[in-house]
Amino acid sequence: MATMRETLDDFLAKLRVDVPTLHSLAKKFSSTYTFLAAQAQDQFLPTPISDSVLRSSGEAKGSGGTNLRVGFIELLGNKPERAKNGSLVTGLSVEDGSRVVRHLEKSWPIGEQLKQDKAEDLFEWIGKCIAEVVRDGCKKWRGEMQGTIPLGVTFSFPMVQHTLSDATLMAMGKGFAITSKLDLGKQLWLGYESARSPKLPDIEMTAIANDTVSTLISFTYQYGGNPRHRPAMGLIVGTGCNATIPMALHKLHSSKRPTKVKVLDGSEEGKDLKIAVNTEWTIKGAAGPLHELGLITSWDDILSGECEIPGFQPFEFMTAGRYLGELGRIIILDYFTTHLQIPTSHLPPALTQRHGLTTSFLGNLGPHLAKKKNEPSMVKQLQAELPPPGLSWGWTEETAAIVYAIAKAVEIRASGLAAAAIIGLLSCADEIHLSSPLGEVANGNGSSEFKTPDVDELLVGYTGGCIVHFQDYLEDCQDFLDEIMTAEFGDEDGVPRVVLQPCHDGGIIGAGILAGTVQNATHDA
Repeated sequence: MATMRETLDDFLAKLRVDVPTLHSLAKKFSSTYTFLAAQAQDQFLPTPISDSVLRSSGEAKGSGGTNLRVGFIELLGNKPERAKNGSLVTGLSVEDGSRVVRHLEKSWPIGEQLKQDKAEDLFEWIGKCIAEVVRDGCKKWRGEMQGTIPLGVTFSFPMVQHTLSDATLMAMGKGFAITSKLDLGKQLWLGYESARSPKLPDIEMTAIANDTVSTLISFTYQYGGNPRHRPAMGLIVGTGCNATIPMALHKLHSSKRPTKVKVLDGSEEGKDLKIAVNTEWTIKGAAGPLHELGLITSWDDILSGECEIPGFQPFEFMTAGRYLGELGRIIILDYFTTHLQIPTSHLPPALTQRHGLTTSFLGNLGPHLAKKKNEPSMVKQLQAELPPPGLSWGWTEETAAIVYAIAKAVEIRASGLAAAAIIGLLSCADEIHLSSPLGEVANGNGSSEFKTPDVDELLVGYTGGCIVHFQDYLEDCQDFLDEIMTAEFGDEDGVPRVVLQPCHDGGIIGAGILAGTVQNATHDA
């Protein structure tokens, strides 16, 4: 067993990441992101929302809906109160202190057939879903659904936006057949119009945002009350991986600067505003540092070659839930056939088939489950999920431990890469100041000292099943964040801690908050 473990450790060395490497990666990412913001046309895409909207006082009240899940959002401002004339809406459970109430929310899975349909069919289906919830609202609040309903939309794909209410889709991937350069707002409106009866109110496309932008909006609205603990970034690590952060307008290429930026205070106009930027940080333009530091393995190359667009999102292939199960399968198959000399015909068919091993299973496999009452051992878990085709080979404690070790190695690397990207992006946005990869200080002050007496914590609002459920992704990512910051700043005073803070359901909540805030600001103008 000891010899096998040493061999396995050597085999997995290509996945290993340490703090010095991640520290260097963070600095390289910072430089790369700065370049992409200024030059790339398919990454660091602005959403026309100023920092004043993101960090508003929270007094705005209103309602809106979204199209991934559909529902009504009520904003309660800084003083949460009971909705609808003092009584909670029947069936709703609102946490104490919540500033957002969700009404009549419904959700629908987007099946593979819908992904492959042409745009008109997909958006006609979405329109029917929106109309169904609007119809429920008309029944529940008779007489109150007058005029036009403001609609806030979250869409989890890259978009080009010059105003807040319109968006043009870029290349989508992730199994969708829709082509780029599609007018999202128009398609959603047409879909709703095809589904609504004459009795249903019209909708107005008030705000459109990427899902990470909506996460940041939701996070800032709900956690932005304490200036010493500042929401700085929205992060999604679920099926995909992406981040949004406020950035100064001058950092963006002139062609990417929106025609009109939504602000809450007109005096901001004409100044160098900070606006929300959807980074799309997994696209290949950001892969340079991964190659420079030798972090992309032959297994990553195999996975990339299998994908719909090989090489399109190398960072996502290494960090996100859509791919980590398949990456684990590729590595397990390699070790079992190359090092243990097990014929593929003896192995479970799922291990030899593309996407035969789910991310969910691999992420939840572990000896810790065997300690829980009525939970099977790892051997039994594997036997149930990956039964071998015959009696010539079977799962043992040794082979189960190998699978678990590979799953952990995949997760630790993913969490370390995500931590380096977070630190690099915060540096790119001037939230922290890293020394450059060559040792010079990125902010030009000649010192890596970091004095921010007014901020104790920079909060990163996260959501997504992968960061929450894949092994110890969340805990390891936080540990790497702390270690990278210590590697850069040591024990200096005045250095804020970068803290991962949960912000779930940010897609539907953020879209509603944005629509309600914009509606309120328009009425007050």
